[in-house]
Amino acid sequence: MNTTKQGLPFEQLPNNIAGTGVLCPALIVSAPSSGSGKTTITAALARHHRNQGRKVTVFKVGPDFIDPMILRQASGELVYQLDLWLVGEQGCRQLLYHAALESDLILIEGVMGLFDGTPSSADLAHYFSIPVLGVIDASAMAQTFAAVTFGLAKYRPNLPFAGVIANRVNTARHQEILQHCLSDEFCFFGRIPKDNTITLPERHLGLVQAQELADIDSQLNLAAAHMAQTGLAELTEAVEFFPVEEGIEDEVIAKVLAGTRIIIIKDKAFSFIYAANIAFLIQAGADIIYCSALNDSHLPEGDVLYLPGGYPELYAEQLMNNLSFLTDLRDFAQANKPIVAECGGMLYLLEQLTDFSGKQFAMAGLIPGSALMQKKLAAIGSQSVELPFLAAPDAIDNTVMRGHSFHYSSADITLTPISQTKHHPSGRLGEFVYLHNNIVASYMHWYLPSNPVLSLKLFDKKRFL
Repeated sequence: MNTTKQGLPFEQLPNNIAGTGVLCPALIVSAPSSGSGKTTITAALARHHRNQGRKVTVFKVGPDFIDPMILRQASGELVYQLDLWLVGEQGCRQLLYHAALESDLILIEGVMGLFDGTPSSADLAHYFSIPVLGVIDASAMAQTFAAVTFGLAKYRPNLPFAGVIANRVNTARHQEILQHCLSDEFCFFGRIPKDNTITLPERHLGLVQAQELADIDSQLNLAAAHMAQTGLAELTEAVEFFPVEEGIEDEVIAKVLAGTRIIIIKDKAFSFIYAANIAFLIQAGADIIYCSALNDSHLPEGDVLYLPGGYPELYAEQLMNNLSFLTDLRDFAQANKPIVAECGGMLYLLEQLTDFSGKQFAMAGLIPGSALMQKKLAAIGSQSVELPFLAAPDAIDNTVMRGHSFHYSSADITLTPISQTKHHPSGRLGEFVYLHNNIVASYMHWYLPSNPVLSLKLFDKKRFL
């Protein structure tokens, strides 16, 4: 049984008394492996129930940015990460409780296969007693469907298991074979056909972003129509969710960044940012100003610039040719205002970026170095990093920030890094962190709520004054 940081099973926490929480139907949508269709099924479920007038809150296990964009389009609601390591046990508990207060259904898309990762989707299911919906690509299966179902349900003792849905199954006869071989102890929710019109296109970092898909709503409505023909058309049984004990964290965060205008570049080239990061900055009192490095001629007025990751390699020529915006970006840096750059945002600040075809593009030139896109995956995984430079001059005990990286580029940066990440759970060394004048940059994507005090320092407009 999973335990909390206090060493107690979750069911035995002092304030986790049955009948004192909030009830809400909930499912964790998982599968034997990546590529089984979890995102499509989760999105179809969300859109179907939304179309019935229900409020659906969707979460994503793990650090992925792109799936939440699809899920947000499907549900109409912001999608937050739900990960026992990245977000933390109490953070996950708080998110689920608040979702249960205002939602008719909670859906959680798992990561990779059900038991993959440390922690895994199964860990989350067990920890919060949320039943698992198994999505099985049964397009080339018959009796093996029953064996895979048995493995998902029984590999881990006492795992809450709702049942299975057969994905990419086109005929009633095929469904009949699958259902006939399945033990009566497992609920069979039906099938979703293999339908190219609802298949979400992919590229090197995963699914294509929702904002790039012109027919995304038509796709989602069609997927929802398929879902309406299954046993998941009605709400499942409710799960009880419990509040987090009151702490002082909200008081620490509240209004610390009041009067700080944070510019966030957000467009098709730069869109990989946690919803929780935005919520954190707003809770801290910051004014958020969005702009586009692709379409805006000028950078708006602000105190701090936040450059998230994304796909600068796909829009490198347009970025290079937006000269007035680049001029404003350089002027902002010259004014010694803080700039925080993650992954693709860091590439944008380099001198040069070479795309997959070998074509070279001049970038902002604010960080000495260049980057090369490659077809081989360069790095992936959850990571943490020590950032003691942010603690000075105050005595801050915890200087660890959590996050992750995922990229297909390699960067040659002619700076001495100030820190290096460690992968979770292996502890092997990962990404470098650079401090150059007023710029903090890394391939790592920061999860700001993982260390609120440190994050407030990172976005302090007076840090370099």
